[in-house]
Amino acid sequence: MKRLISIAISLLILGVIYAKIDFPQLIAVFKECDRMWMGISLGMVIPITLFTAWRLQQLMPTGSQLRFWEANRLILAASTLNMVLPSKMGDIAKAYFMKQRGNLAGSLSLAIVIFEKACDMLSLLLWCVFGLLLYPGKSGFFWLMTAGIIFGLILGLFLLSSRKFAHLFFLVTKKIAPKKFRPKLEKMQMSWGEMHGYFWHDPKQLFKITLTSIFIWFLHLLQIWLFILALNAWTPFLANLALSPLAILAGLLPLTFAGVGTRDAALIFFYQRYFPKEEAAALGLLCTSRYLLPAIGGLPFLGQYLTTVRDLGKKPS
Repeated sequence: MKRLISIAISLLILGVIYAKIDFPQLIAVFKECDRMWMGISLGMVIPITLFTAWRLQQLMPTGSQLRFWEANRLILAASTLNMVLPSKMGDIAKAYFMKQRGNLAGSLSLAIVIFEKACDMLSLLLWCVFGLLLYPGKSGFFWLMTAGIIFGLILGLFLLSSRKFAHLFFLVTKKIAPKKFRPKLEKMQMSWGEMHGYFWHDPKQLFKITLTSIFIWFLHLLQIWLFILALNAWTPFLANLALSPLAILAGLLPLTFAGVGTRDAALIFFYQRYFPKEEAAALGLLCTSRYLLPAIGGLPFLGQYLTTVRDLGKKPS
């Protein structure tokens, strides 16, 4: 039911957006696109997936049996499951499969996935802060966004670097959260604590994973900028480092299906300074392809992971 509601909200937002744009002009934007840049930008999905899979390999303990090809299959299948199942079930299934194939404790495999997602979020916020600080002519709204993103980045860094701060954060969060969320927060706190113990014992490995995550998100934001070039539009690259993360963050709000609708509206709003809303709507469709293409790539491997999801669903919560 939640997924149906999110799809309905996405369709409603898209309906409002497309009612306000010139649809023939949107079609013309795609017809007149630069096909070379379009191919390059869409093809960026491949190196992004490969680097993400390599990072997952590096996150595994020494002696684990997760091969590079298996890591790629996990990334792609998790993308497929995340598109069709609620609550990022694909990432939970990925942790479960890592536990089976890598001979890991269940809490450690979940800790690895949590750390992976934390690195992604902090890397996105880091590039967003970098871009926003250099963004010219910021209005009061953009200064407010900059302050909020900086706060989120600092909070995330403290959660990752300080076990005492993380303990205090979860303690306060559990007290103010509704009762139905407290068991989940308790499990999250346990996995977070194990993550601290696992990753901070090797600072060199932690540094390598951090740099890799920052580079992966540079590729993500570069891909969006290449989308803009493919549409024969223009935005300075540094401005794109500020604006595209804001649109991605809008898409992460738990309101719509895979961010569709909220992300499109955010792209139209944030890029209105640089190109018309028809080109921004086209950019929204291309940004959706960033999630759709890996999900399609994961379809051939979906069978075994659906079995994993069914097994997870049968276990008592």
